[in-house]
Amino acid sequence: MTTSLLVLRKSEKYVYSANWLPSSSATTQKTNDLPLSGIRVLELGQLIAGPFCGQLLGHFGAEVIKVEPPGTGDPLRVWRELDVDGTSPWFRSLGRNKKSVAIDLRRKEGRQIVKELAIKSDVLLENFKPGTLEKWGLGPSDIHPMNPSLVFTRVSGYGQTGPWSSRPGYASVCEAESGFRFINGLPDPDTGLLSGPPVRPNISLGDSVAGLHAAFGTVLALMSRNKKLSEGRKDGLTVDVSIMESMLNLMEGIIPEYDRKGKVRGPSGSSVTGIVPTNAYPCLPSPSSPSSPIYIIIGANGDTLYTRLMCAIGREDLIGPQYAQNHHRVARQHEIETAISSWTKMRSAEQVLNILEEAGVPVGRVVGVREIVEGDQVRARGAVENVRVGGAKDGWDVKMPGVFPVLEGCDTTTRWAGPDLGAHTEAVLIRELGMLPRTYVKLKQDGVVA
Repeated sequence: MTTSLLVLRKSEKYVYSANWLPSSSATTQKTNDLPLSGIRVLELGQLIAGPFCGQLLGHFGAEVIKVEPPGTGDPLRVWRELDVDGTSPWFRSLGRNKKSVAIDLRRKEGRQIVKELAIKSDVLLENFKPGTLEKWGLGPSDIHPMNPSLVFTRVSGYGQTGPWSSRPGYASVCEAESGFRFINGLPDPDTGLLSGPPVRPNISLGDSVAGLHAAFGTVLALMSRNKKLSEGRKDGLTVDVSIMESMLNLMEGIIPEYDRKGKVRGPSGSSVTGIVPTNAYPCLPSPSSPSSPIYIIIGANGDTLYTRLMCAIGREDLIGPQYAQNHHRVARQHEIETAISSWTKMRSAEQVLNILEEAGVPVGRVVGVREIVEGDQVRARGAVENVRVGGAKDGWDVKMPGVFPVLEGCDTTTRWAGPDLGAHTEAVLIRELGMLPRTYVKLKQDGVVA
């Protein structure tokens, strides 16, 4: 069977469903106003790191065509909680504004289709194990001769080169290898290093941080491409994103401090090493949950903020030359922290918030998702939006976090939720590639597409 993508003859008539397309003029205008409008991204990744990058690019106007395996799709579709239709709301959020095309990359015919899509794209985004695209004939050396300005954004655990490049790129392991996990947990009172296993944030942090770096790198590569094109060059760039290196990028002064002072920073519980006071402090439990203490965060590490805090809690005795600057307070951390917590634990969170906000001291509650969704600031900013899944009559709304930053003059509200598997296969292959309808039908019958 041939998979040559022939242009539809004028004499042939074929009607296909394109309900997924945002056809209203308002929606089209909104997309055209976004900074990445006109950029096509071919997303071959799955799970979190690559798709999070794709979500960011798509939210700011890029056309993101997500390639998924027929039958199963992206594994994230069935991760964690499932909705009434058996699909994860998490996927509906991470897959928003994307077009789902189901193509079997294990089949030669499927890889040929993906190659044709890559030739007509601006960015190819993938997070497979290094060498996978080359094995499939879809690497830079395979595509650049036909599309020399294509940007390859490649996300992996440890990068495309080096002795660890072939290792599986799991974010949890990369977080450990970056040193991030070593500084999270409770310190041993004698050594200051980890006491017991590290504590991890209950999110896929390494994946999302790598996705952010990938989106940033993609935009930089597109800017570089535009400059080269203006000079008459069509050199494609590769954006090589490592999850481990992305996490290493967050490690602030840890490496230079070790290099210059021999310091090995360990965990610090709920505080931050070398900055005082900034910590979590207990307040009185609420009447509805008398066994659960409520914590607030106070960040008063600025010199004037510290003075305001001590005045607000009635501890003017802790103000003066011995407490004037941060390094003075670090030497007296235990004394200062004890004074603050002794004051907060005798008061409700509301009392603490009112007193410290009036004093101009940064303070906030440690809250869960319920308080976030119902919070005044979140509502006022539209930081959580309702996104429709399915039709107006038979669908439902899903709350999703907005995608940030906010750009003045750009409406970046979600255009559609993460689509059903293969919802756009037919339209993309026929409309965008000019595939003959009979070729599409045959490929579908053979299981190459769905």
